Amino acid sequence: MGQPRSERGLGIALVVAAAVAWSTAPFFTRLLPFDPWTILFWRGLFGGSLITVFLVLMQGRGSLRQLVVPGRGGLMVASLSTIGMVSFIPALQMTKVMNVAVLIATQPFVAAALAWLWLGEAATWRTLAASLVAFAGVAITVGGVAAGADIGGVALGCLMVLAISAMTVVVRRHRETSMVAAAALSNFLGSFVSLPFAHDIAHVGGSGLAILAAFGCLQVALGLTFYMLGSRLLPSGQASLIATLETPLMPFWIWVAFREVPAFHALIGGALVIGAVVADLAGDAPKRDESQSASP
Repeated sequence: MGQPRSERGLGIALVVAAAVAWSTAPFFTRLLPFDPWTILFWRGLFGGSLITVFLVLMQGRGSLRQLVVPGRGGLMVASLSTIGMVSFIPALQMTKVMNVAVLIATQPFVAAALAWLWLGEAATWRTLAASLVAFAGVAITVGGVAAGADIGGVALGCLMVLAISAMTVVVRRHRETSMVAAAALSNFLGSFVSLPFAHDIAHVGGSGLAILAAFGCLQVALGLTFYMLGSRLLPSGQASLIATLETPLMPFWIWVAFREVPAFHALIGGALVIGAVVADLAGDAPKRDESQSASP
C-alpha cells in the first residue's frame, strides 16, 4: 500500500515551510554587526530553547530526558546537524557566498545517492531531472563558481552538504526517534562548539539580543523542526529538492526589507528552481491520487 496522501502532503508543506524559514538567514545576518561565532552561539541558544519548549508542549516534561539520552538515531541526527551548522559560517568566510550556494544546490543529488546506498530508496527520474534543473537555476542565481575559489571554504561547503544530506537520510531511517528533541540538541551543541570562538558576546546589547532571538526562533528553530518532521515523510531526494526553494527566496527578503532589486539572472534562476520543484510535486500528484483511490 502506498503512503497516505495526507501524510505526504503534510511532509511537503512542512519542508516548504522550512525552506521559507531558512531563507531569512541573509536578512538577519545583515542586521547583526557581530562575528559569526557570536551569532552562532546566540542563535543556537535561542533556537534550542524554543525547540525545547515545543518538545515539552508536545510530549510533556518527561520528554526532556530525550535531550540527555537521545538514542542512537537522535544522536546521529543532532551531530550531523551540528556539523552542518558550524561548517556553514566558516565556509562563507573562506570563499564567496555564490560558491557555497552552488554547493547547496547539489544536496538533492547527494541525499538521493546516500538514500539509495543506505536505504535502497531509488529516486524517480522525474525528481532527478527536476533536481538537475534546480541546480542549473541556483547556478544562474548565484552567478556560477569562481575559478579562484578558496579550497578550504569549498571543502567546508562540501562537508556541510554531506552532513545535511546524511542527516536527511538518517531522519528517514529512524522515524521512531524524536526529531524535535534531536533538533534542540543540535542547536545546543552548536552553541557549545561556537563558544570558544565567540569574541563579541560581551558586546551584544538589548536590540542585538532581540534580533538574535528572532533569528534563532524563526530561522533556526522553526526551520530545523519543520524540516526534520517533514523529511521523514518524504523520499530523501524530494525533501532536499523542495528545500532548494531557500535559494531564490533569499534575495526576495532582501528586496522586501532593503529594497535591493534582484538582478535579472537571479530572477531567471529563481524561476527555474521554483518551476522544477512545482513540476516534481505536480508530477507526483497523480500517483498520490491513484494510491488514495486504491486504498480500501
